[in-house]
Amino acid sequence: MLFRARSRQLIPALLVTLVVTLTGCSLLDRGADAVPTDPPVGAAAGGPAPEAPTTVAKGQVSLLQRLGADAPLRTLSVERDGKWQCVDCAGDGVTSRGTLAPEQTERLQTLLADPALAQETDQARQYRVTCIDALTSSLLTSAGLITSQDCPGEERPPVAGEILLLLTQATPAEITG
Repeated sequence: MLFRARSRQLIPALLVTLVVTLTGCSLLDRGADAVPTDPPVGAAAGGPAPEAPTTVAKGQVSLLQRLGADAPLRTLSVERDGKWQCVDCAGDGVTSRGTLAPEQTERLQTLLADPALAQETDQARQYRVTCIDALTSSLLTSAGLITSQDCPGEERPPVAGEILLLLTQATPAEITG
């Protein structure tokens, strides 16, 4: 039982580390636009390696999803201009690329700039993953990591929930398992 609890806490940390490897340096640029944050707590307790970023540059977002502990990682990376790349987003092994519509890009940028997003981070909420075999979605933003699960009784943070909804409506990524 203890092993299962610890592995659930490590999953988000492993997701962050894996996305860093998969998406490359351009997405995770920590230039002048990046907002540094403290290392995550809660869902990312045990955290990524010290050199692994916990944020992306302003205007960028990555969605990391896993359906249960043994499923493959699904990643979606969206640039400031709305260009996106999705690796196994629908759990089908396909990598796809596209561009958000201009109104979607504008809405996404508005949501990513919302000051309330900082209060929705795993660190601010002291978030802990609680469901087994649920779809776990983690948004990597300039404000920090924001994790939610598709399980009964769990409400998504409002701004992050809108970002997740926008991304899942505009790309092959899914909002539920």
